[in-house]
Amino acid sequence: MKIKTKIRLSLLFLLALILLLAVTGSFYINRLADISSAILKDNYESIQYTKNMIQALDEGDTDLAIAKFEKNLVAEENNITEVGEKDIAAEARQLFEKYKAGSRDAQTGSILRQKILEVQDLNMQAILRKNQSSTNTTRRIFAYITILGTLCFLISFTFVINFPGMIADPIQELTRGIRDIAGRNYSSRLNFTAHDEFGEVAEAFNAMAIKLDAYENSNLKKLMTEKKRIEAIISNFKDAVIGLDENAHVLFANPIALSILGIHEGDIIGRYAADVAVYNDLLRSLLQTDDKEKFIKIFADDKESYFVKEKLEIDNEGAHIGSVIILRNITKFQELDAAKTNFIATISHELKTPISSLKLSLKLLSDSRIGQLNEEQRKLVETMDGDSQRLLKITGELLDMTQVESGNINLNIRKVKPETIVEQAIRSSQNLADSKHIKLEVSIAPDTPEVNTDLEKTSWVLLNFLTNAIRFSPEQSRITVAVVPKDGKVQFSVQDPGPGIQEKYLNKVFDRYFQIPGTSTKGTGMGLAISKDIIEKQNGTIGVQSDYGRGSRFWFALG
Repeated sequence: MKIKTKIRLSLLFLLALILLLAVTGSFYINRLADISSAILKDNYESIQYTKNMIQALDEGDTDLAIAKFEKNLVAEENNITEVGEKDIAAEARQLFEKYKAGSRDAQTGSILRQKILEVQDLNMQAILRKNQSSTNTTRRIFAYITILGTLCFLISFTFVINFPGMIADPIQELTRGIRDIAGRNYSSRLNFTAHDEFGEVAEAFNAMAIKLDAYENSNLKKLMTEKKRIEAIISNFKDAVIGLDENAHVLFANPIALSILGIHEGDIIGRYAADVAVYNDLLRSLLQTDDKEKFIKIFADDKESYFVKEKLEIDNEGAHIGSVIILRNITKFQELDAAKTNFIATISHELKTPISSLKLSLKLLSDSRIGQLNEEQRKLVETMDGDSQRLLKITGELLDMTQVESGNINLNIRKVKPETIVEQAIRSSQNLADSKHIKLEVSIAPDTPEVNTDLEKTSWVLLNFLTNAIRFSPEQSRITVAVVPKDGKVQFSVQDPGPGIQEKYLNKVFDRYFQIPGTSTKGTGMGLAISKDIIEKQNGTIGVQSDYGRGSRFWFALG
């Protein structure tokens, strides 16, 4: 049965009880009214008639009294209601006729009066009897109504107590089931036996719970499998891995990380990372170190080891849910890089002396005092001189690079006028510019302050910019060297009208050994890398801007 039908029938039942009580009360009240009306009509009127007749007798034997008596006697004869009242009334009629005909003696009047009093007494007795009967009936009716009212009250009270439970209990049970499901208790079930809407809801709920339970169990198994797989991967990871949740509590740390930190797993897992960092300098350094730092030096494996820190931020639908800190061990690469730097420095240093000797020999060969060379010999000497010059430049750049990498570059920092740096670079590049008929323009802003720098190294950087600009610029063009104060520093820039650099290569031009694909002019690919290291060693900044096809602008800024 539907809930709507149950509610409707319940309300109809209550309405029926109210109607039954109302009809019963009305019926018995009307019955009491009828009894009272009958008493008034049947007996009280007869008593009134007899009273009037006695008064008429007391008034004497006048015609008016006789007429009054007869009138009330006729009314009494028409209102016979009690047993024996008719006979007494008939006797009274005979006596009255006799009295009216002339026998108006005292005896006849006394007997007539006696008969009228008998009628009055008979009705008085009837009133008493009927009054008692009415009282008994009233008590009986009151008892009936009391019993019926009590019964209706008990039924209604029971209904009021139980019926809300029929609606509320299933709703509470459903609420409990929903809370269980929300709490991932998918074994919860609803047991409704009624075939109504709640029964349908229970069937749908149980079907949903069964599917969720199956889904949870299958997914839980998969999740547990994946969790174990991930834990195994992290545990066997060759790098140190530390996982943090969104509140910076440590979720996991693999054995490598625990070994490097020098801490037990139970002392870090689940704890707030900052609390652990109070007693662990390395963890504090990891939490505070900027990812932009090149490497972190840690004493591990009984030697100084080098690590690179990577921090991965984990987001889920725009919400931050944690982070992972990875320490990659680059000790072997650092050692190889140091060995490479030493090797290059050694080779460069060893090559520089014979190359210089070779250049000296070529200079002597080209001297006419030694002897005249034919045209073919002269061209060979010039070619060898160019190649030796190129080799000498390469070895010089390699030596500079190794000094920068090893940190052994010596900088003579002092106050220098920007004009001095520009003049030195212009003077060294003027011959190359003249060979291509390129005009070098210099623009130095007024009141440009002095800079703290190494004159020779910074001039070399500006010279490197100028040399590259001249090489890539067309003949009879114009190159601009500008010096302007900017953001509290002095910015040096070289603007050329060359082919420019594609945007995809702009972030690579300062990498070591990088050369822009497709360029006809070949170089070592180290000049810009060395320039970047020299400027950054002086706490400066360096960069490039280019509009492909319209030229480039290389710049650096020093304080």
